[in-house]
Amino acid sequence: MSRNRALLLVATAAAVPRLVVVAVEREQLVAGLTEKSNRFARTFVESGTFGFIPGRPSANTQPLYGFFLTPFYWIFGQAWWPAIVAQVVVAIATAMLVYAIGATVATRGIGTGAALLATLNPYLIWHDVHPNREIVDGLLAALLTLLVVLAVRRASIRIAALAGLAAGLAILGNARLILLPLALAGYLSWTIAPGRRGLWAAAALVVVAAVTVTPWVVRNNVSVGCPTITTDARALWKANNPATFEILRHGGWIDQVPELPGAPPWPELAADQTLRGNPITVDECAQMRFYQHQVLHFWRTQPGEKGKLAAQAVWMLWRPVGTIEGGNSLGPAASFARSIVEPVYLIALYTLTLLGLGRLPRRYLALTLILLAYGTVMAMAFAGTLRYNAPWHFLLCIPAAFGIVRLAEALKSRRRGQVPT
Repeated sequence: MSRNRALLLVATAAAVPRLVVVAVEREQLVAGLTEKSNRFARTFVESGTFGFIPGRPSANTQPLYGFFLTPFYWIFGQAWWPAIVAQVVVAIATAMLVYAIGATVATRGIGTGAALLATLNPYLIWHDVHPNREIVDGLLAALLTLLVVLAVRRASIRIAALAGLAAGLAILGNARLILLPLALAGYLSWTIAPGRRGLWAAAALVVVAAVTVTPWVVRNNVSVGCPTITTDARALWKANNPATFEILRHGGWIDQVPELPGAPPWPELAADQTLRGNPITVDECAQMRFYQHQVLHFWRTQPGEKGKLAAQAVWMLWRPVGTIEGGNSLGPAASFARSIVEPVYLIALYTLTLLGLGRLPRRYLALTLILLAYGTVMAMAFAGTLRYNAPWHFLLCIPAAFGIVRLAEALKSRRRGQVPT
């Protein structure tokens, strides 16, 4: 198959099922399950304030998805469809990046198979057309991976710098990635020869990532009062307290963790009450430091409970059934897909990945393991759910494509009465 035909196939496979979901759900796409970023973007367009309400800047979420939505609300007003159609385009671009990764580390056939496996993930098909930040997380994850692969392949400091830009943007979309540039820098310094060039490439990635994040951190220091990527330490606390384990064990989510007695209202609640005529001012920075202190106190005083939470997070991150965050209800079709279709897909993907993992080029295998290990460690510190893992599932799809080839070879050899090597 030629490259153009492969890309056409991948683009079609990415677009068609998502457009079907758009046609079926329509206005329901924005009726629930929306990110705080959606509110930030609308408030920014209406008032020029990036926050929950006009005149009160906030850093209570990562900004990238809000930046993504803002131009569509500015140009098209309250219409929901332009942003959703743009997200379909982003999903197509992500699938093409996965194709490029597979074609670079292996062959066009592997790239095509990996891209099809990645883009036909039932979880992503549904979530990619709802207002959730994972759509940009997945794009940047694939772009970052491709740039790192190319930087190693060409021993290029310039491409490593571009990878740093992608890493910085990814951090602005997901603050849990803040240490990822350091992990990737270690990988570049190990894989790029000569060693001095590898060190320069590693430095370029880290420095450009830091420069990319800095304007937002400065903005928060000036407008909110503290140099941070997000002030939402309350989310970290909800994942790290004595009530969390049992709530998650019984099928709940961290949003159901009881509030601390006497704790001030969090920024979104304060904004809602202000809009209802009960003005409340919240010091986001003081609240952030308060919840950070609570988390550190929990880690120091209850290491055994934290160990249980960490193990639980790994299981929840990798198990084939996802959690419904926030207790949101799903329709019959989405519920069936979540409880039946997605687990079947993931079990098959995990099986194929194990079959094909040994055929990955050594350097790409190392990169894959580093990225997957990083996500797992961050889940252990925070919380685990399919939502956090799904944007990185494409990493499994390349070895899974090799696994399909291995199965095909085994079947062919069996028909011929031979033993596959």
